[in-house]
Formats: sequence, C-alpha cells, structure tokens
Amino acid sequence: MACMSVLTRDEAQNRAQLLDVHRYAIELDLTTGDDTFDSRTLIRFTVLADQDDTDTFVEVKPAELRSVTLDGHPLDPQTLDGNRLPLKDLTPGEHELHIDAAMHYSRTGEGMHRFTDPADGETYTYTQLFLDDVQRVFAAFDQPDLKAAFDLTVTAPHTWTVLANGTTEHLGDGRWKAATTPLISTYLVAVAAGPWHSVRTEHRGLPFGLHCRRSLAPHLDADAEELLDITRACFDRYHEKFTQPYPFDSYDQAFVPEFNAGAMENPGLVTFRDEFVFRSAVTDTQRQTRAMVIAHEMAHMWFGDLVTLTWWDDIWLNESFAEYMGYQTTAEATRFTDTWTDFGVTRKPWGYDADQRPSTHPVAPEDVQDTASALLNFDGISYAKGASALRQLVAWLGEEDFLAGINTHIDRHKFANATLTDFIDSLASATDRDVHAWANAWLTTTGVDTLTPELHTDNGHWHLTLRTPPAAGPGRPHRITLGLYDHDPHTPHGLTPRTPLETDLSTTGTTTLSAPGPRPALLVPNDGDLTYAKIRFDDESARTLHTRLSGLPDPLTRAVVWNALRDAVRDGDLAPTTYLDTARTHLPHETDLALVGGVLAFATTHITDRYITPDERPAALATLTELCRDLIRRTEDGDHPGLRLIAVRHRIDTAAHPHTIAAWLAEGTVPGGPELDPELRWRILTRLAVLDATDETAIAAELADDPSATGQEGAARCRAALPHEDAKARAWDALFHTDALSNYLFTATAQGFWQPEQADLLRPYVARYYKDAVTLAARRGPAIAEAAGHWAFPVHAVDPETLRLGQKCLRKADPIPALRRKLVDQLDDLARALRVQQQA
Repeated sequence: MACMSVLTRDEAQNRAQLLDVHRYAIELDLTTGDDTFDSRTLIRFTVLADQDDTDTFVEVKPAELRSVTLDGHPLDPQTLDGNRLPLKDLTPGEHELHIDAAMHYSRTGEGMHRFTDPADGETYTYTQLFLDDVQRVFAAFDQPDLKAAFDLTVTAPHTWTVLANGTTEHLGDGRWKAATTPLISTYLVAVAAGPWHSVRTEHRGLPFGLHCRRSLAPHLDADAEELLDITRACFDRYHEKFTQPYPFDSYDQAFVPEFNAGAMENPGLVTFRDEFVFRSAVTDTQRQTRAMVIAHEMAHMWFGDLVTLTWWDDIWLNESFAEYMGYQTTAEATRFTDTWTDFGVTRKPWGYDADQRPSTHPVAPEDVQDTASALLNFDGISYAKGASALRQLVAWLGEEDFLAGINTHIDRHKFANATLTDFIDSLASATDRDVHAWANAWLTTTGVDTLTPELHTDNGHWHLTLRTPPAAGPGRPHRITLGLYDHDPHTPHGLTPRTPLETDLSTTGTTTLSAPGPRPALLVPNDGDLTYAKIRFDDESARTLHTRLSGLPDPLTRAVVWNALRDAVRDGDLAPTTYLDTARTHLPHETDLALVGGVLAFATTHITDRYITPDERPAALATLTELCRDLIRRTEDGDHPGLRLIAVRHRIDTAAHPHTIAAWLAEGTVPGGPELDPELRWRILTRLAVLDATDETAIAAELADDPSATGQEGAARCRAALPHEDAKARAWDALFHTDALSNYLFTATAQGFWQPEQADLLRPYVARYYKDAVTLAARRGPAIAEAAGHWAFPVHAVDPETLRLGQKCLRKADPIPALRRKLVDQLDDLARALRVQQQA
C-alpha cells in the first residue's frame, strides 16, 4: 500500500486561497459486495488564481481508482500518489472534476464502517469522516474551510433505509436521494444505511427521528419518549440562547454499532455509539450522561457545523464549547440538574491528568502543523480543561455578556469558518472586560494552578492567605467561591455552611482576605467548582474532612473535596491507603451516584491496580469488598436501585474469591436484587475467568444465550482473561497478528488480557508488547493504534523495566503519531505510579 500523506496547515491555507468549492454530487452504491462499495463524485469548483498553470490536488483513498475526468478530459488514474490525485495546469475559472472509484469498507470505525449484527444477521453501514477520513468514502478537497453544498444519492439493498444530513427520499429500486445540504465542511457529511428500526416525530415543524439496529428495537422503544423529551427540551433551550434558528432541515439521531467516539455532530444526522441504547439496567448517572451527550452534539449544530473552525488548531473551541453547553443546558432544560457534579468527578480529572503529562498543550495550541498532529489534540485538554475554562469565563464575564458574544460570533460567521481570534473579538464586543488578556492567560498556557490556603487568627479575626503560583506563563485570573463550614452541634458528623465568600484571585499569585469571628472548621477553595485548579487544605480543614467529609451538604462541594484527595494521591501527598480508608468511612453515607461511582472507579482502577504494591493489593481489595457490602446492605429496602447497582458492579470487580459471585451467577440474581441482566452476567463471568473459576464451556453457553454484539464482546473479554498459556497465546495472536478483530472486539480482547492477578503468566508479554504494538499500529492505522495504546497497554506492570522498555521504544521504534502519543501518556502515568508506590 502506498504511503498516505497528511495535509499540512500550509498546504490547506494555500489551497483555500486557490479554490472556491461550490458543490459535490456524490453517488454511493452499497450493493456491490461485502468488501467494497462504489463511489462516484462530481466536484464543481472555481480556481481563483489569476494565472494559468495552477497546480493542486484532491484526496481519495480508493480500493480501485477507475477513472478521472477534468472538464471532460480524462486524467490518468495512475498519477494517484498515495491519497493525492494531482490536478495540474488549472486555468482561472470554473471546473468540473469527475472521479469513479471503488472504496473499502472499514472494520475500525473509520470511513464507511460495515457491521453485521450477530443477533439476526442484518448488515448496517455508516460513515465517520472526522478528521480526514472523508477520502475513504468519496474524493474531496478535504479540509474544513472549503465548505460546499452536497447532493447525495445512495443505492442500497431494497430492505434498507438510508439516512443523511438532509431528509431522504426513496426513488425506487433501492435508490435514495438526500436533500441538498447548505454549505458544510467535508468531514461533516454523513450517511447511515441499513434496515434501521426508527421512531419518528415532529417538533417545531421539523422531522425528528431516532434510529437503531432492529435487534435493539425493544430497548430503543422503551426509552424513546425520554430521548425525545430530552431532545425537544434541549432544542427549545438552544433557541432561547441563540438568536440564529436551527440551520438544517431535520434532526435525526442514529445509534450505530462499533462507534469509536461517544457521538459525532454530523449536521442533521448525529451518530451515537449504540451502547446508549441500554439493554441492561443502568443508573440515573448513566442516563444523565446520555442526556448530556445529546445536548453536547446539538450545541455543535450552531458551534461547529453552522460556524466551523478554519483549521484543526481550533478543534478545542468546537469541543470545549459543546462540552460546556452540554452540561449547562442539560442542567437547565432536563430533570438532570446536578450535571456539574458528574463533570467534576469524572470529566475534570481527565483534564487535570492530561495537563500534567509531557504531552500537554495549550487549550488553543499554535503548533498544529498537520492533520496527524491535530488528531492527537482530541483529548482531555480540548474537552475537559477547555470546558472548565469556559465555565470560569462565564463566571468571570457573566452569562449575559458571554451569550451576547457567542451570538455575535454566530451571526458574523454563519455557514462559514472562523478562528480563535474571531471568537475572542466577538466576545470582546459584548463586554468592557479585557477578554484578550483572559484568553492569553487561560488559552495559550499549559499546566494546572494549585490553590493553597494558609489561615491564622488574631484579635477576634481570621486571616486567609491563598497562594496560587501560576503553572506556566502569566498568572491566570480566577473567580472563585470560598466555602466556609462549621461543625454542626446537632449532628455528630455534620457540617453547617456559613455565607460563602466570592473573590477574584490576584494574578500575582497571592491573595489575602480577613473576616471577623472564629475561623471556620473547614475552608474549601473553589467551592462550587467554577475554576480549573487543584486545591489543598490547611491542617485543621484536613482534620475536619477526615471525620466529616460526608457531612458536607452539597454534592458538588463533596466532588471538589474528592478531587482534591485524588490529586493528593497522584502527587504523592496522600497515601493511597488513606484514600481507601476515607472512602471506607464516608462512601457508605454518600447519596450522589456520580460520586460513589467516581470514587470507587479511582479506588479500583488506579489505587488497587497501580498505586499500591502487589503485597498490599489483597488488603485493598478486602477494604473495597467490605465497602461494597455495606452499600449493598444499606440499599436492601429497594429505595436506591442505582446505588445498589453501582455497589454490585464493584463487588463483582473486586472479588478476590469466586464463591459469592459464582452463586449469584448460578441463581441468576443477587440476593435482594437485582436480577442478573446480560451486563451483570458477563461482568461476573469475566471476573470468574480472571480467578480461574470458569472455562470455555461456560463461556460458550453464555454466548449461546446472548449471541448479540455485546455478547460477542463479553465472550472475547472472558476468553482473553482465562489464566492459561494457550488462552493468552490465542488472544495475543488475535490482537496483534491476524487483523480479524473489529475495533470493538479488539478493545474487548485487550480489556480481558491484562490482569494484575496474572502478573507471572503475563510477564513475557510485557516485553513483546512494544514491538508488536508498533507493527500493528503501522499496519492498521490510527483507530486501532489508539486502542492498542490505551486498552492493550500493560497498565498493571508497574516496575522500572516496563518503563525502560517503553522509553526505548519511543527512542528507537518510531511508532506512528497516534500510538506515540498514547505511549508517552501511558509511560508518564507509569512513572507517576512508581513514584506513588515509593513515597507511600
């Protein structure tokens, strides 16, 4: 295969100055076989240069390039160089380019993904064209600032329905035509074709639709009204926020199989991973997450689709804005009013962790030279830190001025492209505050500020010095709330809030405040979580938290505290066992599902698996098992099914012995509930496989009972988890050598493979990992490379030799960018885990 070139920013800028692209007419034929589909593209464009002999190129990644015609004259398909077809000697004026090709279907979620449902044998296809995968489906001038109108025709099997960015019409004989789009970027074109189960309605005169695989139809129908209610509520709320009306002709939401991201903001046809069609019991926090993703993607219709970035250095702005709006609008428009607690305990740590690694970058990076570099910035900085920065901006600027600036930006750049400079100028037009200075301090620097309080008392007053040394560059302006709490004399472990203090922190790094009366028993910097910073506690506040953390009245305050304890563990300032003891003391009294889930997740995946030594692990698992038992006992009355479900899941995951969970599996229920649904059955079976308490016969029997796609993944996970040499050898071969696994089956196999309980058995594979991962990534591309770096990395192997081998790989093996970035992050996390173990 020829090497595929990435597009550089300079090339994109030159081509944007050279061309004005008007319209694409695309014909896709999905009836030509299981491996390829036909793609015919007509591109109408104008050359803007005032001289003859202008050269440029169009991108396409075909299985076979059959013919190319420019202005009626054939071009030689053999001139295709990798993914670039040269267009030479172009004259000023209008041109027509025709390209006829056969294109490969994908099994990795890139381009045109094809999936056959093992539950019923039905086949589905859908596109995922972000960031530069348009050229896997049709020929294009593939960059975001060459917007055009798109006409799309699709030929599909007669039993299929075709969805697209605009409303679609069945012309007969399996041919479907989509309404012409307004001007959109190439990466936002979308097609989803298959025998979809659909739920349709109208809202404010527009057709709305929900779509999923037929095998998931009962589960979609069960939640359809909730999904549509959330969609309508968010749609209406955005029309209150934005002055521009929704800019497309319909709003479809398709839940598609084996989707790599959470969702994709294709105009008029948002695609979601179909795990959001719940086939097993879920918590209210999971439903809230689904609602937030719906709101997030809808925000993109205005910010991302109507107004689109000029180049990929501003991908953060798309995602940060949608992330902020997703959480805020969900809280405003739906029953899920505590979204920022979930953000604080699950999303924000993603940003904090990313911002402390060598791969960190400014929220608004300048050095995005090509599309490969841009893909690496699709991370916790662009989402979580960026959204946190925007939330701080709203607190600093005021929501009214913020929305006024946003609407100015949309009005100025609708159906076009914009840059960070354009965005800041629009915000500045709505306020007297120095938004440019704010942007320089927050968006062009890296690192996490730390807020450290010092308190003392004298003469009937208490005095606070809050130190905020800047992480990098100029001091950031922080507008924060200081939470003040006293012991509740009526409740043994309760806390009573005083009136909080709101203040703007000095950008010099030191802020002082004084107040009359005794000092509070607890001071919480950044109460309400309005800024992005790590916090520390003074000694008396730390003592108060040790006994009264669960007495804090607001779950968002408790989220801020739990995050601070998490940060302290990672920084080596709090022993991991102390964190576990704190969880053991306070989680049995916690009522917020996001907090219980977030604390238990950190305790199991970070502390017990990485931050304590193997000798300490059995005691840590015993602590978590007792904690989960307490939560299960507390919820026997049936009033807290979500809390009970979280406790049951983690009781399974931390089981050191098989007897209890094996009995649950045999009986089909947890005593007192819940009954075991497919998710819990596969979870138990996976843990039994780790503990060598099941076998292939039991796995095959479970798969026969649940032959769905999720069942296939569960079986792959279980088989890879079996602690036998032949099972590990088969799993390794499937992961790294045969290329038969789809993206989801690859992830499931990798999740089962590495287990801390099997360290001796797995030791030979640690050394093999780096060489095999580099080869695999080069062969299968960025999506599998990312999965190999994330899920297939030996995270349990916390030792200097694993670190040494990884560093050698980075120096000498030349992994592709997607894998290199993952390895850099994994090795930094590994080095941190080693430090935490040594300091504990």
